[in-house]
Amino acid sequence: MRIIPLLLVLLLLANTDASAAERLGRDVTTAGLAGSFVRPDGSGPAKAVLMIAGSGPTDRNGNSRLGVDANYLEMLAGHLAGANIASLRYDKRGVGGSKALVTSEATLRFSDFVGDAATWRNWLHGQPGISCIFLLGHSEGGLIATRVAEKSEPAGLILVMSPGRTFGAVLNTQLSTVPMSKTLRNEALSTLKTLESGKQVAKVDPKLDNIFRPSVQPYLLSILNIDPAQALARLTTPVLLISGGYDLQVNAADFEALRQARPDAQVIRIPKMNHVMKDVTGDRKANLAAYRNPDLPLSPELAAAVTKFITTTPCPTGNR
Repeated sequence: MRIIPLLLVLLLLANTDASAAERLGRDVTTAGLAGSFVRPDGSGPAKAVLMIAGSGPTDRNGNSRLGVDANYLEMLAGHLAGANIASLRYDKRGVGGSKALVTSEATLRFSDFVGDAATWRNWLHGQPGISCIFLLGHSEGGLIATRVAEKSEPAGLILVMSPGRTFGAVLNTQLSTVPMSKTLRNEALSTLKTLESGKQVAKVDPKLDNIFRPSVQPYLLSILNIDPAQALARLTTPVLLISGGYDLQVNAADFEALRQARPDAQVIRIPKMNHVMKDVTGDRKANLAAYRNPDLPLSPELAAAVTKFITTTPCPTGNR
């Protein structure tokens, strides 16, 4: 699977292989999907969180062969375990232990990833000792989590640096700002506009294949015009919105759109946090270097905010 819509536009030239380490939790499988389940030690019931990764070929730890080796989801699972919070994180279909589920990326649709998250939610629901379930979506995973929440009514929904505008609008912003030649940018924006109208583009510049190659266009057509803010506004589930001041991919406009959709949501903006949940400086090169640094610790404010939201939000009566 080579889909790279939203999150990896800034890493188009990266070819670093991500770490395949799966160090934290018990390996579990369901419906051809593979993940890691962390059940804290101790007696009694525990709340649990299902972690849903963002776009691209992302594994259970948040890493990608396209240049991300930051282990941020694994790190977050470790922090939560210390607070007696169980977690499940998983390889996306077509990646790692879930690789066999994809034989052709041309058949992939956004609904496939929503279905996978729902499958894991149901698996987690069936585990003994789980008192209730929270959904945590990172970036595009936030839209997936929102869609799953529409049908499953989780105890809470945590959206970490998730888009609040349509996928097409976010991609337009990225393509307008990422370094590239004027000619290539014009073609990229023109291709995006055509796709947003519901039509495919037969041929694109090879330099744009990572985003717009013909085999990925059906997937883009399935997600480009979905409005995350409208989807969130339909929910009554308790919500925590988290944004990062040094996020290069999802900007303040997205955060504000989600905040306006749910004025009752708890919100936190972490000034120094980047898109892979690490605290960095304002230097762009240092920011991107953090994507490939598994030793850089998770943002303490992020870990604290997620932990507090889960521990203080009560489980719904009669509903896990």
